[in-house]
Amino acid sequence: MRIVSLLASATEIVCALDCGHMLVGRSHECDNPAWVRQLPCCSDPAFDITGSSGAIDAEVRRRLHAGEPLYQIHTDVIRALEPDLVITQMHCDVCAVTAAEVERTGACAHSAKQIALSASSIEGIFNSIRLVAEALGVAERGEALVRSEQQRLQAIAEKTSHLRRRSVGMIEWTDPVYVMANWAPELVEFANGEPVLGRKGQHSTAMDGSGLLEADPEYLIVAPCGFNLERSLAEQSRLEEYPWWGQLQAVRSGNVAFADGNLFFNRAGMTMAQTAEIIAEILHGVDSANDSHTHWHRMEAPVTESEGLPMRSSF
Repeated sequence: MRIVSLLASATEIVCALDCGHMLVGRSHECDNPAWVRQLPCCSDPAFDITGSSGAIDAEVRRRLHAGEPLYQIHTDVIRALEPDLVITQMHCDVCAVTAAEVERTGACAHSAKQIALSASSIEGIFNSIRLVAEALGVAERGEALVRSEQQRLQAIAEKTSHLRRRSVGMIEWTDPVYVMANWAPELVEFANGEPVLGRKGQHSTAMDGSGLLEADPEYLIVAPCGFNLERSLAEQSRLEEYPWWGQLQAVRSGNVAFADGNLFFNRAGMTMAQTAEIIAEILHGVDSANDSHTHWHRMEAPVTESEGLPMRSSF
């Protein structure tokens, strides 16, 4: 079977099922495992995504209102690859290439099968694994992979169960501020945290400063959608422009962590359990065997005005 995956999490799932050799093409976002970057790229953003979070949001909104595409699909590349299966998604119109976009461009030959994943919960991610495994003819392997991931999550829960439960808020975008939902609150619970922003199983939503101040979690995790750790860290300056930012107890106490959103918090794939491990490290200092500490940095607590120094970050 020849597979073109236009979804990073689907590429991870295919490889975790020991079917990576079937991949012949990928999306511009597919980067895990690293070797998949050698595959032909079948998509690209339709606009410059190197700007500020505010500029990106404004352009996305403009394009959605105008009915313009967010992604360029390289139909000629996909057709030349002659895939038997094309994997897309139908959960979010913004975050990745959708099934509707592929249909509109006619990138798939009539003989190619297309499946679209949609996950708003941990069980939804497990169902995505099952769906891909069934499409590849390795259903039993899919069930084994689901059981393995369930055991990893349960191990994290057991490792943190005796520790004090901390309230946690997660930020998925900084301008405007979006609080993280979908499967992320469930991962917080596995790490013995209390999610106070964003509801599990629902889409992430915008929230103003008053809502954040009312919830006022003990810990904040900032992991913007599609941003790696370096870009996430750069968002601190934008957050500090909000008049309410310095009033949050997590900011005052130095319990703000910036994390790799692209590879972990925003991806419904095989990094899910490691994301829970990252949360456990942030909340409880629990070490993992996966070098999770390299994927996030804690912001230092602001010093007092009497010391005459500004807020700063540790790297």
